[in-house]
Parts: sequence; C-alpha cells; structure tokens
Amino acid sequence: AGVVALTSHRGRVRIGAFGVQDLESGVPMDRDTIFRILSMTKPVTAVATLLLVEDGTLRLEDPVERWLPELADRRVLRALDAPLDDTVPAARPITILDLLTFRAGYGAVMAPPGTYPIQRAMQEAGVEPGPRIFDGTPDEFVARVATLPLLHQPGERWHYHTGSELLGVLLERATDSTLDVLFAERIFAPLGMSDTGFHVPRAKLDRL
Repeated sequence: AGVVALTSHRGRVRIGAFGVQDLESGVPMDRDTIFRILSMTKPVTAVATLLLVEDGTLRLEDPVERWLPELADRRVLRALDAPLDDTVPAARPITILDLLTFRAGYGAVMAPPGTYPIQRAMQEAGVEPGPRIFDGTPDEFVARVATLPLLHQPGERWHYHTGSELLGVLLERATDSTLDVLFAERIFAPLGMSDTGFHVPRAKLDRL
C-alpha cells in the first residue's frame, strides 16, 4: 500500500513517502504517518531494562522472584509432551537475563495449536503467545503464568515472546511506575519520539 523510507549515504539524507496509508480511503502516505510496530515493543522493553541495569536499579543476574515472587520455586516439565504434573524442580531461579533473552522457560511452542498439553494449558489460562491481548491486569497475567510449569530449565532453551511480557511487569514493579510512563520518560521523550506509545490519541488517528 505504501512506505516511508529514509536513506543516508555519505552525509546525504533522503526521505520519501510513497503510496497510501489505507487502500480503501486512498489517504496518501506522509512523512509523519504513524505505523503499528507490534513485536518491536520487545526491543523497547529490552532498552528500558538495560537503562535500569545501567543506573543500578537492576542486575542481569538478579533472580526475578525479588519482583515477581509468583515465579519462585518453579517446576519444569520432564518433556515437552509430558502431562502438566510430570515435572522436576527447577535447577536454579529465573534471572532477569533469562527473561531478556527469552530463556526463562516460558514462551511460544512452535507446533500446531493443541499439539502438546502445555499449549492447551496456556490457552486455557489465556496466556498463550499470539496476537490476542491479555484482558486482565499485569498482576493477573503473572499469576496465571505462574500456574504453568516451565517448558525447560531456566537458561537452557529459547522460546519467543513471554519473557518480554513478564519483563514488562517486572519493570513496573521495580520502578513503581507503569510501562507507558517508564518508556515515555526514559526513552521516547529523550529521543524526541513524540508519536510512540501504546495508544494513538484520537487527534492523531487520521495519521495511523
């Protein structure tokens, strides 16, 4: 439909807007068009985490249970296809680094939905990775995740998605703030990203 592009080569910068924002309305793409960034929220969350590491609020090796006590004393599935009660104790606590690198033991299982019992359990709990937004509070999200065993031992394997969501709750609790305010104050405002956030104000909807 359209694209906004910026190129920089040997000191020469060019910006172009081409096509339309919406195929039905035909509104032309503009340099200040607002785009959905979806999973790019994950690196923003990572930047916020590293800023808090830099200022001494967090350490990468810290166990997450200090801020997410619901995730203490985890059980781990004996195998991916095992029943939910066929578990062993976690060898060590989950750390902030585990969440940051998606190796905490939670996340997407790359198999057709319902292939494994753990997938069905994630769906029933409403915390399966996917496009649907969790409709409860951050505290409720962590509580539901905590009812599930880990897919693997902390640090052992990579599973996309859920680590970033849990990290977002941890950041809120560690700073006694909300994620939107934390992002705005520590990242978006200093960088002049005046249109970036979780929601688009009504006055800007025509640019989305």
